[in-house]
Amino acid sequence: MDRRRHEANALKARHPLQPRPSSAASAWGGDRELEAGSRAHYDDAAYYSKTYDRRTDDVAFYVDLAQHCGGAVLEYGTGNGRIALPIARAGRTFVGVDLSAPMLDDFAARLAREPVEVRRRITLRRGDMRHVRLRRRFELIICSFNTFLHLYTRNDVERFLERVRRHLSPRGQFAFDVSMPNAGEQVRDPNRAYHCPRFRYPATGELVRYTERFDYDVLRQILFVEMEFFPEPRPKESWVTPLAHRQFFPLELEALLHYNGFAVRETFGDYKRGALDRYSEQMVFVCRARR
Repeated sequence: MDRRRHEANALKARHPLQPRPSSAASAWGGDRELEAGSRAHYDDAAYYSKTYDRRTDDVAFYVDLAQHCGGAVLEYGTGNGRIALPIARAGRTFVGVDLSAPMLDDFAARLAREPVEVRRRITLRRGDMRHVRLRRRFELIICSFNTFLHLYTRNDVERFLERVRRHLSPRGQFAFDVSMPNAGEQVRDPNRAYHCPRFRYPATGELVRYTERFDYDVLRQILFVEMEFFPEPRPKESWVTPLAHRQFFPLELEALLHYNGFAVRETFGDYKRGALDRYSEQMVFVCRARR
């Protein structure tokens, strides 16, 4: 499975209810597989919610951090509000930025069911996190649940961190979390499909068989994951959802933050503030901008 295959699968990626090719626009460095890998996983908000509805430890971590920092919160990669809504319910003013229109549409629908005081605290903005200008500063900026892994090049990282610095109050904090690179995933045979448990796809209610393929590009440090779905009543009508995650190593992140003007205040290996060590599956960074 090489780059040409990734590009071919990026072009044939489909949404299960509304078949269409993924956009080939040049928003992420000109590569179709990166463009699709940064967007396709977020095209179906119902599937996203079903997949991650039990993920709550990070929600508790960021709500606690927002309460400790006080003031307004900005989240990059806000999605459909999994973390944002609990923060707003806790009393914090919140701005959420995301590139995915389907996720923001679902967020807006969820927000409409919230009490008036919660709705008033939240502002949503669609845009590229490397470029969005909000003309205000925040006491806390978060980049949650691997959103940082869609910054595929050093130039992407530098542009994004410059935006963070522009939006951070003088004593504000910047916090983000990413998965620890997994050597086991990086050496998997890209031609082997790993079978996962069947489930009912929320958009259709159909029982779906599901497989994943992994291909690690060692030069670009990008892990490509191809998720293929086979509806049991119509197995020939399968579709592929590509996902591309840049793999950042701990000392690499420390250097990128340092040379872009940030001081790391704390690092954790989980959302319960456990130590970051060789066995950690997540990396959580809490930083301040250096004066």
